[in-house]
Amino acid sequence: MPTPQDRAETTHFGFAEVPLADKQALVDDVFHSVANRYDLMNDLMSGGLHRAWKAALVAGVNPPKAGSRAGVPTEVAHFSVLDLAGGTGDVAFRLVKAGGAGTHATVVDINADMLAVGRARAAARKLAGICFVEANVEVLPFPDRSFDAVTIAFGLRNVPRIAAALAEARRVLAIGGRFLCLEFSTVDVPGLDRLYDLYSFNVIPTLGRLVTGDGEAYRYLVESIRRFPPPEKLAGMMQTAGFARVSFQLMTGGVVALHSGWRL
Repeated sequence: MPTPQDRAETTHFGFAEVPLADKQALVDDVFHSVANRYDLMNDLMSGGLHRAWKAALVAGVNPPKAGSRAGVPTEVAHFSVLDLAGGTGDVAFRLVKAGGAGTHATVVDINADMLAVGRARAAARKLAGICFVEANVEVLPFPDRSFDAVTIAFGLRNVPRIAAALAEARRVLAIGGRFLCLEFSTVDVPGLDRLYDLYSFNVIPTLGRLVTGDGEAYRYLVESIRRFPPPEKLAGMMQTAGFARVSFQLMTGGVVALHSGWRL
């Protein structure tokens, strides 16, 4: 329930300023519109590069696999990972595949349409070890220290209260656990920044209109990238939330950044 303070405060929705209490509903409308084609658009927009970026995130999580010594299987290690704002299951599927039988992924998303896509895909692939939960990442319905790792890929910039989401991610992370955030960032290569702007503001909304029927949703997503905190600021927000050993890695000329923090 929005508070009077929420109604008085404003935040950004793309380049527009909106009441803080209204942002979540506006974001929900965007993802209701594009849920069925969301992963396809990720492939088309990035030329498939999002796969390499997500592979880096999965490698950072490094879920343990069962092995064998002298031909004798060792015990399967249990490893639980929480993927925030990951409704279609794309990252969770990669994590479970990387970890094998001992890895369990919980996907949280506030958008029921995105979760429906994820559940259908998990069922079609006959994947075990994944569950889907409809919840707000700012108020997670899990006990403290519940997960060995927490991830979020291209979702944090859509959260109205980023600081609250970071605090919750740390709260549910086990001691010694790692938080990884993959998000679009600030291009830092001269010349590439101008090309990236031309592509983002002209090609992506047109592609979104042709593929999903909603070009404005993708105009918002492009604008939201420009309003997201730069990597140094996000690292500072993670430290304020209580994460230790915070670092970030820029990829593809700064198009994306992978932030890392630990609960120690």
